[in-house]
Amino acid sequence: MCILGIDPGLNITGYGLVEANLNFNPRILEAGVIKTTQKFSLSQKIGKIYQGVKKLVEEFHPDAIVLEELYSHYRHPKTAILMGHARGVISLVAEEKQIPLIGYSSTRVKKAICGRGNATKEQIQRMIQYLLGLEQTPQPKDVSDALALALAHAHIVETDCHRLRKASKSQNLYFFKK
Repeated sequence: MCILGIDPGLNITGYGLVEANLNFNPRILEAGVIKTTQKFSLSQKIGKIYQGVKKLVEEFHPDAIVLEELYSHYRHPKTAILMGHARGVISLVAEEKQIPLIGYSSTRVKKAICGRGNATKEQIQRMIQYLLGLEQTPQPKDVSDALALALAHAHIVETDCHRLRKASKSQNLYFFKK
């Protein structure tokens, strides 16, 4: 399963492509950022994000795209509105290419990666480094956030499949491979 995790931002959008199997043996395929500049208009930034995500999807054909659910702080509502633009074009690419779009809360991602919903960014980075066998933590943090989303989804899918198999065995149900 190829999973594209994306940490959307208007100036820096982090992405991480991870390949994982049902034994949760993840392998990094690609990671990086799509950068815009302060000089770009809002429409130029959105266009660049759209083109960058579309190119990734066309090259790697992910089975799922994972975004963090939008969170808005009452003191900074404009931030959520601006992030909505970036999320919107990512959602558009997912719809155009018929790729499932999955969203998780930051707490759910942290719990899937570190076992604690209140893990720090540094703990998440170190765990990603460990899980992917990297020599150093992924930089910038937008990349590690994107990889965390992809790895969290892989872990959640693996856990759900394990539970389903366990339940089916207790009910004498059997699954056959094609």
